[in-house]
Amino acid sequence: MNRFDLTGRTAVVTGASRGIGLAAAKAIAAAGGNVVLTSRSQESADAAAAEIGGSALGIAAHAADEAGARRCLESALDRFGGIDILVNNAGSNPSYGPVINQDYARFAKTFEVNLWAPLLWTGLATRIWMGEHGGSVINMASIGGLGFEPNLGLYNASKAALIHLTKQLALELSPRVRVNSIAPGVVRTKLAEALWKQHEAQLNSSTALARIGEPGDIGDAVAFLASDAAGWVTGETFVIDGGQRLGDAAQFRAEVPAHA
Repeated sequence: MNRFDLTGRTAVVTGASRGIGLAAAKAIAAAGGNVVLTSRSQESADAAAAEIGGSALGIAAHAADEAGARRCLESALDRFGGIDILVNNAGSNPSYGPVINQDYARFAKTFEVNLWAPLLWTGLATRIWMGEHGGSVINMASIGGLGFEPNLGLYNASKAALIHLTKQLALELSPRVRVNSIAPGVVRTKLAEALWKQHEAQLNSSTALARIGEPGDIGDAVAFLASDAAGWVTGETFVIDGGQRLGDAAQFRAEVPAHA
């Protein structure tokens, strides 16, 4: 039996019109799963679903809107008969600079999308289906939630809170529902553009695996955590960063001596 196979299972992926969300949906579909992709606009949701093809379904739903979330999850249930996988991928970062310089509007939006939305969708999915039938929830965190860096303190605080929430939910929803998070490093996405676009070569040289991440790197990890191959994994944070958290790899690399 292929424990990575997701045939017959249905996944809802929030913020799935591009980047990591779209890559996650593609990886789940490639493993045989049905996917429902959300985006703020129906047009972008439909375009993402068309890119995957097959039974993929696009639904417009703002991540922090309870009515939209409920409508999306109920539509997934009506179309496919279950909700086995929830990927809380939608994220936002309207703030930049020292934490004490951020206003309430930026604080509220950051935590509304990055923390409240995953809790909202997980609660609804649990009540609608997973609480009785089981399932897997995957929250998209960040390596920023595991450390400190200038100018991204508010965003990182929201991701640190999401990591904590993941563990809390893993206990509260056990044993039927597994809840895990993924903490990507710098990945080639629109949201992270400011972190890589102007200095990708420098990032590559300092990263142990010598490149920034691609959305597919994270998508594959999502499919793994959703599968039976991760059936004894819950409450964990899966760091996928090519070794970025190890520090500057360039200073460790020595020229390989020629063969004598």
